[in-house]
Amino acid sequence: MEEQIKNEIEEKAILIAICPQNKEKEVDSAIDELEELAKTAGASTLVKVIQNRDKPHPATYFGKGKVEELKEMIDQYEITTVICDDELSPAQLKNLGEALDVKIVDRPILIMDIFARHAHTKEGILQVEMAQMRYRLSRLSGLGKSLSRLGGGIGTRGPGEKKLETDKRHIRRRIDILKEELEKIHSSRHLLREGRAKQGKPIIAIVGYTNAGKSTLLNHLTDAGVLQEDMLFATLDPTTRNMVLPEGKEVLLVDTVGFIRKLPHHIVEAFKSTLEEVVYADLLIHMVDASNPDANKHIQVVHETLQELGAEKTPMLTLLNKCDRDNVDEDLWDEKALANIRVSALTGDGIRKVLEALEQHLLQGQRLMKIIVPYHQGQILQKLRTYGQILEESYVNEGTYVEVYIEEAYINKYELGSMVIG
Repeated sequence: MEEQIKNEIEEKAILIAICPQNKEKEVDSAIDELEELAKTAGASTLVKVIQNRDKPHPATYFGKGKVEELKEMIDQYEITTVICDDELSPAQLKNLGEALDVKIVDRPILIMDIFARHAHTKEGILQVEMAQMRYRLSRLSGLGKSLSRLGGGIGTRGPGEKKLETDKRHIRRRIDILKEELEKIHSSRHLLREGRAKQGKPIIAIVGYTNAGKSTLLNHLTDAGVLQEDMLFATLDPTTRNMVLPEGKEVLLVDTVGFIRKLPHHIVEAFKSTLEEVVYADLLIHMVDASNPDANKHIQVVHETLQELGAEKTPMLTLLNKCDRDNVDEDLWDEKALANIRVSALTGDGIRKVLEALEQHLLQGQRLMKIIVPYHQGQILQKLRTYGQILEESYVNEGTYVEVYIEEAYINKYELGSMVIG
């Protein structure tokens, strides 16, 4: 453990990126985000190097002259790791590693390392390892030498590190084992969803760019006690909590893993069963950090990821979060949302409007009924409590008087029309 901590403290990084013509602002923003990712992974960024060229060099990412400059910087600053903002090919990983004689980490490796660091449940750990295995299988020849230069650190965390030096046959065997384990968990999750459906409680999933404030909102609404830090991917494992809206309707609130630009395909594939919580949701709450200068880009990334998951048509409320800060973009707007609400999940400002908007949406397609349920039909009363939103309930001579919002399908199914009064 002491050796691992030592390696993390001593990890000094150079960040590198390619900047095509007229993309300066976008690349500057991307490499700033890469610095935050590196910090989350335990690395200190000493230098950022951007080369102006239309596309990466096919062999070494940077051109020959820039690679020589990198070598000088590595010696000058005692750099241990070079982190690239793009996904490198096996040849680029291998050639850069040999030319610079330090560990080379690309963006997918960095993100998977952070996932390995923050996954705590059995499912999360298995999903991260699955992503690592699939990535390393496709890049075995380029990764092995690069990541074995320094014992430990970024790119070598998590269950996948012990397989770096194994051959493809062993990695494939491990992937098969992971598939079986994850399939069992997936089946359990499916049964859990079926159980939720029988309860009749609407499911609301919180989505958004990483570090937008999803966990803070969940904690504010439900006292969930989920870790909340100003850090990318502070929480990975999904959390589900019951929540009662002001008018008494119960819903299930689900926190999901944050999205990010260039989220590795292997991560999306491995976390499919977790991300399916978004697909099965009745409503999405889209959290946006309105104080981030790249908030518009973050909104676009979230919508692209939802489309990839098949959840782009799910109704959505967008919360423009962190409105308590001074640098909020007042013109920020998500055109694809049912409504945009400015909030501070930290202070609670605007949360009342959110709850009202949730109720308004969830009541669509429902009918207000005033009925008397005979005492000998107590099972009907229980169905109303499960599938409807009861506004008033009292006892009269004929039975239980109920004012309830409920969908037409349940009105017909339980023959509630015969119980209507007035």
